Order: sequence, then structure tokens, then C-alpha cells
Amino acid sequence: MDRQISGGAEGFGSDPDPVAGAEAGGWVSEPAIRAIAELLGMPFIRVLEVATFYTMFQLEPVGRTALIQVCGTTPCMLRGANELMATCREKIGPKDHLSADGRFTWQEVECLGACANAPMAQINDYYFEDLTPEILAQIIDDFAAGKSPKAGSYVGRTSSEPEGGATTLTDPKLYDGSAARPIKKLPNSEPAKETA
Repeated sequence: MDRQISGGAEGFGSDPDPVAGAEAGGWVSEPAIRAIAELLGMPFIRVLEVATFYTMFQLEPVGRTALIQVCGTTPCMLRGANELMATCREKIGPKDHLSADGRFTWQEVECLGACANAPMAQINDYYFEDLTPEILAQIIDDFAAGKSPKAGSYVGRTSSEPEGGATTLTDPKLYDGSAARPIKKLPNSEPAKETA
């Protein structure tokens, strides 16, 4: 298989690696999908199915500054995803289209797996969580100004802990070893007794 994948550069223009081509331009063209299928010895439709199923693959050019993917599944919808999408429409334009200046694209996508930090969006390769329409508008403005907005939670939580910080398992003794007792004998450490 390595031999097949590392085959010639035919069909990719100056870039022999179709995935690198996607990363460089943000999208994968139909000729590249056909070439990938040929390299892998697979039907074109099978490769196209993968490219259309996963949100990491784009089939047309996307904004050169930011691709904003707003999660539209239930936890995010309940916590304000519709308002985030309205902000994107107002600042960027219709979903699934390049902005007038070619710098931004936004999409509604299915679950991105950060439900506890809803509503959220993946922007380029990073998660921006606990968003409000005002915060998302500022993030878009920052990208437009050439800044790099911080990824992560916008309410200050760490990972998926509750807003305001952890509320359980907060006793330091649980982690510093001071509550531990010496183990005299490990459970089930005796050899099994043979039965006749």
C-alpha cells in the first residue's frame, strides 16, 4: 500500500501529496479525489463518500483567513448556536459560501464533541467554546484584523469542568498522597490454590 500511495505525482499539479494540497489551499478538488482513488485502487465514489462525510474535507475553496464551523447539534442549539449562526450570516454572508472579500467561510456542522462547553465553533483547527454572539463577532473581527484570538473556553473553564471550576473531588489529599495508607498485601496476590 505504501508503494501505491507514494506513487507518481501525476494528477496533482506541482503537489504530489493530495492531503498537503488540501491543507495548503483548504480544499480538495474533484481531479485530486479522482487521483487519490486511482492511487489507492478504489472506486472514485468511495473516496468521494469519505470526502463528503468528514467536515475536515472541503470540496470547494474556503476563506483564506478562517473557516468557521458552528456546531448545530442539540446541546449547542439549546445554548445559542442559532444566534452564533446569525452572527456569521451578518458578518460573513450566507453559509457554505466565501465572504465577499474571500477571507471567510462559515458552515453548520454536526457534533464536534464539546457538548459540555456549548455553544461552540471550530475555527480553522481550534475549538472556541462557551461562545456568545458578541464574543464570536469579536473573534471574527480579530481574525479580520490579522490577530490570533485565543482558542478554548470563553468563560474561563478548564477542559469540560463546570463553569466556576470543579465542584467535586477538590480535596488536595486525594492527589498529594497524604490520605493514602500503606498497602500490606495486594488483593488477589496469593497464588491460586490447586484443586484436585
